[in-house]
Amino acid sequence: MPAIRLCPDEWLRSLGIDLFDEKTRGLLESQLWAHAKELLKQGVNVILESGFWGRSERDEKRMWARSNGIGVELHFLDVPLDVLLERVQNRHKSGGDIEAHITRDDLEQWSKSFEAPGPDELALFDTPYKSRS
Repeated sequence: MPAIRLCPDEWLRSLGIDLFDEKTRGLLESQLWAHAKELLKQGVNVILESGFWGRSERDEKRMWARSNGIGVELHFLDVPLDVLLERVQNRHKSGGDIEAHITRDDLEQWSKSFEAPGPDELALFDTPYKSRS
C-alpha cells in the first residue's frame, strides 16, 4: 500500500535524542499525529508506527478517522516475551537499530503497561489491506 510511514523512534534517533526521553517523545508523537491528520485529510495513506499501548490511544486514532470518513486498520502482533527478547538481542548483536540496551526486566515491566486489543476491539477496525498485484 502506498503510504507515508511515521515512526517516532526513527525521528528521535535521527535527531540524536534518547529514545527513552518521555517528554520529547510525547511532544514528537503529538506532532506526528497532527501531521498524520493533515495528510489523511488530503487523501494520503498514513502508517503510524508506534506502540499504541493503551486502548484509549487506539480509540482516539480510530474515532478521529471514522469521524472524518477515513478507514483505519490495526496491525497487532501478539508476540511472546521470549521471542521479543530474542529479537532485541539479535538486533544488539548485529549492530541493528537499537542504541539503548533493552533487558528482559525492561520487557517484563513494559508488558504490564500494555493493553492488548481483544476480539471486541479488533472488530472495530477495517480488514487489513491486501495487495492486488
